Amino acid sequence: MQAVILAAGESSRFWPLSEGMHKAMNYIFGKPVIQHTIESLKSAGIKDVIVVQSPRREIEKVINDPDVKFVVQEEPKGMGDALSRAREFLNDRFFVLGAHHVNAHEFLNPMIKVAKKSNAGAVMLGRETETPWIYGILDIKDGFARGIVEKPEKGKEPSNVKAVSLYMLSPEFFEYLEKVPEHHYNFEEALDLYMKKNDVPVHISEKDTVSLKYPWHLFDLAKKLFEKMESHISDSAKIHPSVEINGKVHIGENVKIFRNATINGPCYIGNNVIIGNNSLVRDYTVLEDGALIGMNAEVTRSIFQRDVHIHSGFFGDSIIGEGCRIGAGTITANVRIDRGIVKATVKGKRIDTGRKSLGVIMGRNTRTGICVKFMPGVLVGSNCTIGPNTLVKENVESNTLVYGEFKTIKNKKVS
Repeated sequence: MQAVILAAGESSRFWPLSEGMHKAMNYIFGKPVIQHTIESLKSAGIKDVIVVQSPRREIEKVINDPDVKFVVQEEPKGMGDALSRAREFLNDRFFVLGAHHVNAHEFLNPMIKVAKKSNAGAVMLGRETETPWIYGILDIKDGFARGIVEKPEKGKEPSNVKAVSLYMLSPEFFEYLEKVPEHHYNFEEALDLYMKKNDVPVHISEKDTVSLKYPWHLFDLAKKLFEKMESHISDSAKIHPSVEINGKVHIGENVKIFRNATINGPCYIGNNVIIGNNSLVRDYTVLEDGALIGMNAEVTRSIFQRDVHIHSGFFGDSIIGEGCRIGAGTITANVRIDRGIVKATVKGKRIDTGRKSLGVIMGRNTRTGICVKFMPGVLVGSNCTIGPNTLVKENVESNTLVYGEFKTIKNKKVS
């Protein structure tokens, strides 16, 4: 068996964490997300992997694995065009999946069993849903998928089983891909045609695959990885005797944790991380290599990419991009005052995040002055400078200088 990982898309809805790179190049637990996916494939016995990447070729610069081949999709023309770039390497049944499918192994072996039982060249993965009108829904007859209906009219759904974006196909599929016109969604059209002409069994899973459509989905992916993380404290870590460590915690090489700090797991603390006096790090927080947490800071349910430095403040349900420098007294508001669902603006549209707690999501190499405040669900681009005492209430585009308005009142001295 082989696998094709599609990792050439623009991931525009994942801004600001996809700027200048694929979204699966964000780090979790010391590795880019795509590395976890490759390891998941290997744990299922699939070692022949082809990665379709963009012309930036940033993935092959990081993934050093002789079992992985790389091809380039010159322009983001959709899944069909991306898959065709890998065609020359495919000589057996293969899986098609996203670079974020870090739990792929949970689905591949059951799909292989279904294929062997029915002697099928392709297998669809499905998941039952209570809202079929918002998904691509499988038309299932006698246990076989006979087509896909995209977002069917409510009450006229062919089933309640949505198609999950992880597929088993055979090289024969390319014959059908050639029969449909070239357009952004020709993969889906060819797949629908293939199912109408062939018996394609469906494996209906009780588990969900990981989604990585919007940047806050990185929290869910990290939680999936936390499920299998084991506690570990490196021998080279220097931890003051007064430090309190509770729960499942990974502490990497050369970490320094100073007096009276508290770590409440589950937490991942990478290599060369510094955590200052009296700081609190807790509850599914990920601190990647080289992060620095200053004195008297609280970091909860947050993900800090590599080389992020913060001073004092509160950082809740936030993602901070690589190389950011955050001033003292920073506050990331992470809940609405009415405790409702936090909304975020993505590509100019207000999106219901489905989360009651969401702080700031920040791109790479942004700097803030002291006492900056972020409202819930704000997205901040890369290479920004945000001046001291600024209240950030809306998204900040990349390469932007933002300062709050100040007014100084001078009174004569009263004698």
